Amino acid sequence: MQKKMNIKKGDTVLVIAGNSKGQQGRVLEVIRKKDRAIVEGVNMLSKHTKADKNAPQGGIIKKEGPIHVSNLMHLDPTSGKPTRIGRRLDDKGKLVRYAKKSGEEIK
Repeated sequence: MQKKMNIKKGDTVLVIAGNSKGQQGRVLEVIRKKDRAIVEGVNMLSKHTKADKNAPQGGIIKKEGPIHVSNLMHLDPTSGKPTRIGRRLDDKGKLVRYAKKSGEEIK
């Protein structure tokens, strides 16, 4: 069984530790096995590529690298400030995520 993660694809997060501290972006991918996420515009890596039919020029390509989820904090949908995530049952009996700061449900 996979462990529960507070961060999902499409969430807006803030980096709270590491070289990219203070940057924010949208989560593009979550790697559950390694507890890491790839965030848009954060932790940019330079990848050297040879010329081929897809990239006839070759050269250096900038690409997002994975960052550990412990270094990410979800942004509150109302205020835009960092917040923790909780889980609760909604009126239909379904488990939903919510921002602990504002109590707002996270879609």
